[in-house]
Amino acid sequence: MINFAPPRIDEKTIAAVSETLRSGWITTGPKTKLLEKKISEYCGVSQTLCVNSATAGLELALRWFGVGAGDEVILPAYTYAATANVVIHCGAKPVLVDVNKDDFCISLAAIEKAITSKTKAIMPVDFGGLPCDYDAIVALVEKTKNKFEGTNEYQEKLGRMLILSDAAHSLGATYKGKKAGTLADISVFSFHAVKNLTTAEGGAMLFNLPAPFDNADIYKELSITSLHGQTKDAIAKMQKGNWKYDIVEAGYKCNMTDLAATIGLIELERYKDDTLPKRKAIVEAYDKFFAKCSWAELPVSRDADRESSYHLFALRIKNITEEQRDQIIQKIFNKDVSVNVHFIPIPLMSFYKKLGYKMSDYPVTYDNFSREISLPVFYDLTMEQVDIVANAVKKSVEETI
Repeated sequence: MINFAPPRIDEKTIAAVSETLRSGWITTGPKTKLLEKKISEYCGVSQTLCVNSATAGLELALRWFGVGAGDEVILPAYTYAATANVVIHCGAKPVLVDVNKDDFCISLAAIEKAITSKTKAIMPVDFGGLPCDYDAIVALVEKTKNKFEGTNEYQEKLGRMLILSDAAHSLGATYKGKKAGTLADISVFSFHAVKNLTTAEGGAMLFNLPAPFDNADIYKELSITSLHGQTKDAIAKMQKGNWKYDIVEAGYKCNMTDLAATIGLIELERYKDDTLPKRKAIVEAYDKFFAKCSWAELPVSRDADRESSYHLFALRIKNITEEQRDQIIQKIFNKDVSVNVHFIPIPLMSFYKKLGYKMSDYPVTYDNFSREISLPVFYDLTMEQVDIVANAVKKSVEETI
């Protein structure tokens, strides 16, 4: 069976984790701080905070900005539920909008129609690792900032909606020569087991807020918030006689551990010159194979302004129904190849249906979803296996349509 997205865990990773286990630092410590520094250097930002999940990072950002009851946050209907769940956690309303037909990214026209005086943030999602059109989003936010009503110090200081990038997929992607992580006020990466770079579970918040904000101060503030509101972390408390600490807020428990960071450091060390080129080669091989199939609609992996991180290969089949797509998937599995679908849209989930969201309000999202099949893309996938996957998909499609 060819699996969908197993993580890359080799002897180098195992040895590094063993070394960390023996060091005595297994929770947040020097490895976590080093990973934060290395991510900042790789992406080109001054401050990065590692947390235990991208979901936690998104929620921390919204709570830091004061998003709460009565507020609205705009996000695409085509995303994983976590993007919307964090808005619910804050007591605010997720305002779902449709996406572009070609690249799965949030529709600028749909954002503009959804903005109200209650809108506090926009959460673009870099689907499959392809950055959204951030310059256009920034321009729209500036154009509509007269509608913005700040209700706290940070909101008034920013004077507009927060642009919070759900960059879960896009570490290493570029937009107009700039790396993902630098494209919004705050960007959040995921390091879940199936992501390009994994820490088993984990994520990172990258701060890029404009003056007069001090991103170093925001890092310090959220470091405290992410650890119970405690003024000293374990490293500080280990200094001789430095045991006393204070709790300055009812914070959360979402810090990254050194065990997780150790995996991330190995992954990041070989990310640019090893991981990304391999994933790109797999995607290009799929592109070449399926370009010859009249029924295949290829995903956008790069254009004049953008290059993705090659996290997903989101193939769409032309002129089929959702039911036919599901039949094709079953046939592919029967050929011992694992595939997936990204994602079941938020309005199709029971929780959000009960809140009144209707799939019919997002026709492009549904059309893309109903015809989408994600193919395996992972480091240890061989080119021979790529060929097996591609042929299994081709045969399954042609047996169905």
